[in-house]
Amino acid sequence: MKRVTLYTDGACSGNPGIGGYGAVLMFNGHEKRISGAEAETTNNRMELTAVIEGLKCLNQPCEVDIYSDSAYIVNAFTLGWVYSWKGAGWRKADGKPVLNADLWQELMVLTEVHNVHFNKVKGHADDEYNNICDKLATDAVKNFRAENGG
Repeated sequence: MKRVTLYTDGACSGNPGIGGYGAVLMFNGHEKRISGAEAETTNNRMELTAVIEGLKCLNQPCEVDIYSDSAYIVNAFTLGWVYSWKGAGWRKADGKPVLNADLWQELMVLTEVHNVHFNKVKGHADDEYNNICDKLATDAVKNFRAENGG
């Protein structure tokens, strides 16, 4: 099984507001960078979208090491929250609906295709690829704003 490294980040100008995501995929010495933006979203939705869009780039099942500065995403998988939410009909322990359930469900489907390992990195620090993803995400916001007169 191919082993891929995926770095991801999301950004939002206002929360909610214009959001962007960035991801870098690395395999066998090759690197692919992707990014995108949405008009009205949240930082957490963009963090999730970055991971989803990165995994969607893979054309076969892979071993994937995912690096994110989002405790929201990393903890949801490493601490098992996402499995509890799914088992409870996408409700949290307090009975309230899970935010971003649509994206969590999409991400869970993708994580069933691949063997994923979630890793937390410190954001806005000295991690080169986290910083690249942050720039991809913030540039996507700027480009969206420029293209849409905002």
